Amino acid sequence: MLEIILYAVGVMYTPGPVNFIALNSGIQKQSGMLGFFVGVSTGMTILFLAVSFVGAQLISDTLLQCTAALGTAYIVWLSYKIFRSDVSGQGDEKVRPLAFADGVLMQILNPKGFSVALPLATVQFPAAGITGGSLVVWSVGLAFLGLGAPSLYYGFGRLLGRRIYQASYLKWINRLMAVFLLFVAVNMGMVAFSL
Repeated sequence: MLEIILYAVGVMYTPGPVNFIALNSGIQKQSGMLGFFVGVSTGMTILFLAVSFVGAQLISDTLLQCTAALGTAYIVWLSYKIFRSDVSGQGDEKVRPLAFADGVLMQILNPKGFSVALPLATVQFPAAGITGGSLVVWSVGLAFLGLGAPSLYYGFGRLLGRRIYQASYLKWINRLMAVFLLFVAVNMGMVAFSL
């Protein structure tokens, strides 16, 4: 059972699209992000339960590749939006913090989410005898652990953001985060299509 937790935490806390976006939101000093974090955790719960109950039999390589393509396209679009965003605070549009629905959608379309859910739900859960009601408890518990990943990245971003005062620095950090996000999207897309 410990290996299940270690695997899930190991994958969820490594850099990925959700964590990069949380880091960037912290650097940009955005507030009201709790809904987004809860949405990410809820999306992870949905993935765990869907893969567990539907099973590997119904999840074909084609379905995984379609989901990966959608997720990759979504992450590329997000990186474009971050790259082009106004960080001066003087733009005409009011920046809306990421919300619960953003977190759910991002996590469900996140190819990295499948890299956590698929081996756990199809191999490790059955091998450990986790079925029925305990499957729901484990799915919710592991997803709750996942809530800490974007929160941690966001907190680190807030610490960095406190030391950055000039808008030009924030602009370049935004662009760097967008490039990292684009790199992650392309990398995940390539991995997904090599299945």
